[in-house]
Amino acid sequence: MADSLSTGPRTIAAIQLAHLRSLLGSLRPANSFYEKKLGVADIDKDIATLEDFSLRCPFTTKEELVADHQANPPYGTNLTFPVEQYTRIHQTSGTTGKPLRWLDTPDDWQWMVDSWKEIFRAAGVDEKDRVLFAFSFGPFIGFWLAFDAATQMGCLCFPGGGLTTVTRLRILMENEATVLCCTPTYALRLAEVAGQEGIDLKENKLRKIIVAGEPGGSIESTRKRLEEAWDAQVFDHHGMTEVGPVTYQWEGKANYLKVMEEAYYAEVIKPGTNDPVTEGEEGELILTTLGRTGSPLIRYRTGDLVRSQRHEEGLLLAGGILGRTDDMVIVRGVNVYPSAIEHIMRSVDGVAEYQVITTTNEEMAELSLRVEPASEDLGQVLTNEIETAVRGNLGLRVPVEIVPPDSLPRFELKAKRWIKE
Repeated sequence: MADSLSTGPRTIAAIQLAHLRSLLGSLRPANSFYEKKLGVADIDKDIATLEDFSLRCPFTTKEELVADHQANPPYGTNLTFPVEQYTRIHQTSGTTGKPLRWLDTPDDWQWMVDSWKEIFRAAGVDEKDRVLFAFSFGPFIGFWLAFDAATQMGCLCFPGGGLTTVTRLRILMENEATVLCCTPTYALRLAEVAGQEGIDLKENKLRKIIVAGEPGGSIESTRKRLEEAWDAQVFDHHGMTEVGPVTYQWEGKANYLKVMEEAYYAEVIKPGTNDPVTEGEEGELILTTLGRTGSPLIRYRTGDLVRSQRHEEGLLLAGGILGRTDDMVIVRGVNVYPSAIEHIMRSVDGVAEYQVITTTNEEMAELSLRVEPASEDLGQVLTNEIETAVRGNLGLRVPVEIVPPDSLPRFELKAKRWIKE
């Protein structure tokens, strides 16, 4: 993939339009899923402008894809080539519904690997690095692409699937790993176990922690806690199984993500509409994959809420992924996102782990917190600090329950801290 750091908006738009026309030319009529959708809207490879495309082209939704897979098992009809040409299969994590199986051709896989190379280069990773992937290597796409990208770049790579946390720590320390790839939650868990096992993280050679899967890498308090625990720099990125790696941390500011615009045509719209947001206004991220021809997504409603800013270096997302359209909870008139609670909990010293309990009383949502302290003597002090922090940040009184140490679950992949009761 060409380096897009220095290309201006007009150049990027021309590149995107050229890629889009090529993609549309490949899809129609070969891809039956999009032949139906695009045919009705009269969208084809002769599309005149990106603006016209955004105005006339219909969205693709997760619900549509799920329905298509159910009606046409096991892979649905969003396939541009015969199944025999696909060599990779992964499935979504199922965070927001039934998992989807996603297929890729060798060319599509390499297209996404090239995007991951761009992420690594932006993070300062090169062939001298030793990279530990603390990841299960199951059907979830996770760091599979990153592993292939790092090996192609010449890095010494350690697959960390099927291992205990202690074993992963020993691999990291004994092999002098310089880069760690995992979720923010698991990076905190590794540090927690290191303390329990008497492993001195000050002796590690780690210089970079590349995180994904959760918004923690772009949340200042979580980033600070990670960097203090590891004495290493946190580097954030985000992506999805359905679309691939989309953004990486902007060099200019830690809590901004930069969209890889040569690979994706990104739009930010007001939820529930087709209207673009104004600069800095919160909206839903819409993505079109410009190079994943075998299993494309056209104007895909990701459900991710962002605040976009156009900078001379590209399209930036301030604060990273702020939340999702389907995980916001309105509590007494206040919009509460998981990222807001994460920021508060990681800014309070002594919180080992937590859960957010949501209940509905006469159609009114309420929140409460279960908090596991780092030590048993923190109970009342921690309760007071958290209640004060929540009230100061959100203007809400939220009850806090202190639970015994080691009583809340730990996670290797995406944490599931929000519990509906």
